[in-house]
Amino acid sequence: MTPKYAHLLDRTVRYLEAGDGRPVVLLHAFPLSADQWLPQLHRVPPGWRMIAPDVRGFRGIGQAYQDVGLDTATMATHAADVLSLMNHLDLDRAVVGGLSMGGYITLAVAKVAGRRLDGLVLADTRATADNEAGRAARDAMITLVAEKGPEAVADAVLPKLIGQTTHREQPELADALKALILRNTTQAIASAVRAMKLREDANAWLTSITCPTLVVCGAEDVLTPPSDSEALAAGIPGAGLVVIPGAGHLSNLESPMRFTESLHRFLGRIS
Repeated sequence: MTPKYAHLLDRTVRYLEAGDGRPVVLLHAFPLSADQWLPQLHRVPPGWRMIAPDVRGFRGIGQAYQDVGLDTATMATHAADVLSLMNHLDLDRAVVGGLSMGGYITLAVAKVAGRRLDGLVLADTRATADNEAGRAARDAMITLVAEKGPEAVADAVLPKLIGQTTHREQPELADALKALILRNTTQAIASAVRAMKLREDANAWLTSITCPTLVVCGAEDVLTPPSDSEALAAGIPGAGLVVIPGAGHLSNLESPMRFTESLHRFLGRIS
């Protein structure tokens, strides 16, 4: 799939696109890239157009430029980036979805631009902010990437990014994920970790979300376990919940058929 590039006022955004019709914007997990969404982009339902951008700083396959504003980027920054890309593509409204970090950004979009949302997809993510232990773990990750680089981060996160079933039955996925992680810079990884560490508790605005919402999680997710998804779905009026057996934190890659079918069913219910 050939990447496209949106040349905005302050930066260039690489994104992948497939299909034609109503837009769905998909935001990737830490520390990957838009390429995470290739299984879904290769199976776009009729009448829909899927757009998957790289989050600020992250580098997908074929991207060579450096990004800006990484030292001060927050979840609000990333939400503004999504809205800027929508403006560039002349999209007044869209379904917006994200997995893990992408879910945090999606919730930040919902806070500031609910009127522009036709639907939300929140996968393997949570509404709560980091607690003290979580913030300490983020600081340790920032130190790790500063001292030892992206490869050390890949080695640290990969055991938990995918579930035990995937480790056992799809061991090649870990190698593919490591290759994606290693495309990213120390600066981008540190920036994203800081933004996640400082993110707001989205529970404060969950009840204001009025668009159709799908919450998805892997049954074997140890980073944001099903209990987090259950709480997230319970906090959003009318939200649906799908738990995917045999999948861990990266449910869209570990069980792409089940994830994609759940996404298609959800889109089919949006009027």
